[in-house]
Amino acid sequence: MKATVSDIARNCGLSTATVDRVLNNRPGASAANRQRVMEAAKQLGYLPVADQVTLPSKPANLEFFLPIGSNAFMQDLAKHIEDYASRLPLVASCRIHNLAGISPNALQAAVEKLSLRANGVGVIAVDHPRTRNILRDMVEAGIRLVTLVSDIPAAPRSAYVGIDNRVAGRTAALLMGRLLGDREGQLAMVVGSRSYRGHEEREMGFRSVLGEEFPNLTVSSAVEINDEPDASYAETMKALRNEPELLGIYCVGAGRSGIAKAIREARPNRKPVFICHDLTRETRGYLVDDLADVVIDQNARLIAEQSVIQLLGSIASSAPYLTRKFIEPRLIFRENVPVQ
Repeated sequence: MKATVSDIARNCGLSTATVDRVLNNRPGASAANRQRVMEAAKQLGYLPVADQVTLPSKPANLEFFLPIGSNAFMQDLAKHIEDYASRLPLVASCRIHNLAGISPNALQAAVEKLSLRANGVGVIAVDHPRTRNILRDMVEAGIRLVTLVSDIPAAPRSAYVGIDNRVAGRTAALLMGRLLGDREGQLAMVVGSRSYRGHEEREMGFRSVLGEEFPNLTVSSAVEINDEPDASYAETMKALRNEPELLGIYCVGAGRSGIAKAIREARPNRKPVFICHDLTRETRGYLVDDLADVVIDQNARLIAEQSVIQLLGSIASSAPYLTRKFIEPRLIFRENVPVQ
């Protein structure tokens, strides 16, 4: 038999009115009493649980701020968030804001459209003082925050949902070194934007493993293209002209289509090993056509589902931070491309 508000009140020694205020997130209860009520509710099994995360007792309003643009991974992520949230009774509404760029100004403009009913916000943003201040103001207004894909540790977020990006970069370097064997030569790196902590961490991880284990491989060029395919195309063509025997290309963020286009058009005598991130419709084709050798996928569907669950959990919890648990990346080759 499910516990009632009266059961919780008896368990924590408070009035049913106080318990009702806490469970429905209304003002009038102290922080100490909120803690007592939530602990009692958990012990009595009053609050629903998903994937070991306690969920709120009433439906919540969620909003997400994503720099979608023409980025296929971001488009998939937004679609999965909307789909998963629409199937959860505990999500009253879910709204996706498409940021007009990655700058703090773009985030500020979008946040000004945040609904007054919002309980939780998920965000992909650059790690910048202005960004942190925007997010701090949001949390101080009583909204729970979760960062996705690229973390902002100094922001008061309840959780980060995504892969360990430094480990992802180290994995890319290990794969590059193993695939090239004892060959000695140059590599090119195409970086989306170092303003994203995740991209910066991937680059650091990649360079670390090359220095530790593969001194025969040198990064001859590392260009920042702000996830623009035209820029990645131009830079890849330049790298292939400057280094006719270029051994490999590592794409840290988006801009994958520009690299694939350049490899197709340049037709080098020996195709460089091409490693990139995120399994999308495009990268599936690159694998099948032998343009890309490995895709390190951070699993858009799983990030979407976990971001919704972690937001709901943070709304239900009185604790400022939830337990940190990274999503495990998947290594996708031509022979193991999963069904869509």
